[in-house]
Amino acid sequence: MTDDPRELILVRTIAAPPRAVFRCWTEPALIVRWFTPAPWTTASAEIDLRPGGGNLIVMHGPNGEIVPNRGCYLEIDPPRRLVFTDAYVGDWTPSEAPFFTGVLTFEEFGEGSTLYTARARHWTIDAAKRHAEMGFFEGWGRATDQLEALAKTLA
Repeated sequence: MTDDPRELILVRTIAAPPRAVFRCWTEPALIVRWFTPAPWTTASAEIDLRPGGGNLIVMHGPNGEIVPNRGCYLEIDPPRRLVFTDAYVGDWTPSEAPFFTGVLTFEEFGEGSTLYTARARHWTIDAAKRHAEMGFFEGWGRATDQLEALAKTLA
């Protein structure tokens, strides 16, 4: 829960260690296997994993939609924390329309599990409402199920 109406939060326990979950978020070959909730797919992922480094994740929809998502890493603390934003597209180049900053934490939780917290911090209350209406909880929840299934194979 949060008192900030601009923030959406998903918290889950994942049956895999933090290092495996972190890898799923930071290795392109793994990202394409889980990132987009079915029936969407992730066509490609490019990662420059450093503060200021850019990323490009291209999603394909079931009706032929192609959605490129560009962003920039702000903070990288393996395997505990990853912070990224769409306010920049890499090397601190501003994006056209910033929407949110993602703050991910991966905390050890019992033996071989992770307390996974995904925070989407939006620039405006309206953006947070739009993201919720677009299916943030359902979509990120299904993607997290896929993340967990993959991370278990890496443990």
